[in-house]
Amino acid sequence: MEDVQQYEDVERVRLLVVDDDPPIADLVATVARYEGWDAVTANSGEEALRHAAEFRPDIVVLDLMLPDLDGFGVLDRLRASGTMVPVVFLTARDGVADRVAGLTRGGDDYLVKPFAVEELMARLRTVLRRSTGPGFQRSVLQVADLTMDEDTREVRRGERLLTLTPTEYEVLRYLMRKSPTVLTKAQILDHVWEYGFGGRSNVVELVVSRLRRKLDGADESGTPLIHTVRGVGYVVRQVTE
Repeated sequence: MEDVQQYEDVERVRLLVVDDDPPIADLVATVARYEGWDAVTANSGEEALRHAAEFRPDIVVLDLMLPDLDGFGVLDRLRASGTMVPVVFLTARDGVADRVAGLTRGGDDYLVKPFAVEELMARLRTVLRRSTGPGFQRSVLQVADLTMDEDTREVRRGERLLTLTPTEYEVLRYLMRKSPTVLTKAQILDHVWEYGFGGRSNVVELVVSRLRRKLDGADESGTPLIHTVRGVGYVVRQVTE
């Protein structure tokens, strides 16, 4: 049996999430912590400035529409204080003028709501790599000859590049991150599909079946990596004799 290997930035990234909608802020922070980052949240501009001074984040996710000081005002005060922390705007304002203003005022990226958390995390890693240089390494998961680059979303079995749907990618990513732990269908449903999805566990079986065909069919040796543990669930691991 071979445990998953993970290669990512050596120091824990400190993320400040600023949004006046607590569930959104908490969701982004939770996903970041799952990635191994440190994350704190703020629901107003003034609270964001206090956290920025005390927490000293490496990167900030900043909503434009805040109850006291808008995102542009927060950014202006951060820059006026000499803080050059990278900022990614996250907002429902999707006009071209808003995007241009966000980037020309000193923002590093601009993502419009509704958004996919995985896309936001990918953008954050890109901004960090761009701002910190080669010292910030890619995040790559590996089990046996199966590798997944979480930045580029490339998945390879050996030298062969696999084409996965977004759902297949997320199921495989969850299995690889937890390897060699066996995950139940309920755990996979809760993690990959939205809360309230109301789907049945057979949707997990269908996705896993497709993944098996793509992973094992791309391996000349035919060695399976996704295993069923009867009565429990699924696991990604290499079984050695």
